[in-house]
Amino acid sequence: MRFEQLEYLMAVIRHGSLRRAGDQLHVSQSALSEGISALERELGVPLLERHRSGARVSREGRDLLPLVAEILAGVARLKATAGDHGQANRAIRVGTVNAGTSKLLVPAVREFGTGHPSTTVDVATLLQAEIEERLLEGRLDVGLVNVFPGDDIPAALHRTVLLHGTPRVCVRADDPLAARAAISVGDLRGRPFVAMRPGYLMHRLAQRLFGDAPPPETFATDGAEMGKTLVASGSGPTILPDYSILGDPLETAGVITARPLAEEVPPVMMLLLRRRYDRVPAAIRDFEETIEGLARTV
Repeated sequence: MRFEQLEYLMAVIRHGSLRRAGDQLHVSQSALSEGISALERELGVPLLERHRSGARVSREGRDLLPLVAEILAGVARLKATAGDHGQANRAIRVGTVNAGTSKLLVPAVREFGTGHPSTTVDVATLLQAEIEERLLEGRLDVGLVNVFPGDDIPAALHRTVLLHGTPRVCVRADDPLAARAAISVGDLRGRPFVAMRPGYLMHRLAQRLFGDAPPPETFATDGAEMGKTLVASGSGPTILPDYSILGDPLETAGVITARPLAEEVPPVMMLLLRRRYDRVPAAIRDFEETIEGLARTV
């Protein structure tokens, strides 16, 4: 068994076909297929169900996926630890859903950089599912995600609660809705609304609140930062965690504001996720401590 065979398998499952996986890994389709077939022969079970339209994981392969992910994550940890010892410079790879970017991540990156001038912080804005996947695969070091109580997080990931909050209506300060003490779902149904695309936590909440009767005109966008920009432009209100609105430059400048929902909504948390280590690499540990310290002051 070779390490790259496991990478081949995970790539095919992730991309849904041998061709797309081969393009991503820069490996020929025939080499990819032979590598996975050899792995199937060695393990004695089919790992993929191959169809003309693509390939998907088999029942036997699904049972083995947690072990495969654990092996790949272990190799990534080995490389990261070796990098800590063998390189003076390194990068911290951070994936974020950006709801706390301006208030938490940006100052954390700035403060961390002051004490670690030779370490680069590489930030990517992603969906939560992508963040969790890349953490498990070792392609990210740290992830920031929003969750509701009870949401599932992979057991292989360590989690730290950074922020507690409540979903609020984000609205232009000069909007008539801003004069209300609380804004109802009925108020939002009667006018254009800025929605998050599927895959974002606030998309799930909006579906729950609006049910089968969404606002007649809806703008869909990726992430809180663009959502706040659209609110500021007059496109309509949106729903975001309060910690994403309060302290944002647009809020402190008096352009947007936050109002509670009249309906009961679940609390929301921002989590820091990373892989579990026997010994956390020094740079990751320092970044984690930096952002945790800032979160305590928010």
